[in-house]
Amino acid sequence: MEQKHPLPPFTFETAIEKIQMAEDAWNSQDPEKVSKAYTVDSEWRNRDTFINGREEIVAFLQKKWQKELNYKLKKEYWAHTDNRIAVRFEYEYQTKDGNWFRAYGNENWEFDENGLMAKRYASINDLAIREED
Repeated sequence: MEQKHPLPPFTFETAIEKIQMAEDAWNSQDPEKVSKAYTVDSEWRNRDTFINGREEIVAFLQKKWQKELNYKLKKEYWAHTDNRIAVRFEYEYQTKDGNWFRAYGNENWEFDENGLMAKRYASINDLAIREED
């Protein structure tokens, strides 16, 4: 049986560990690696996009990182319960035409008993970064 430690129920310490693992995986920009943290039928809402399952996750991330260059993400603990974690995050990226953006948002995560993320709901806002900033 596929498991992704730490497993729920989460403590403060294991929630922080899970968040750091997610941050590290996303910063790898390896869609296959990232997808392994999710259930095979995981449900996502990412901005206005609805994604279902690992195959769609991989396709979404491949497309994302083709457009969002020089991607760097930081996630921060917000709250947790037995099998849920809420995070605040920000990341920066550059577009192919050289413009920079900072994205801010919140994510709500729900995990199955094997520590795989079954649901991910992300609300994200992008802010253009001026060259002098």
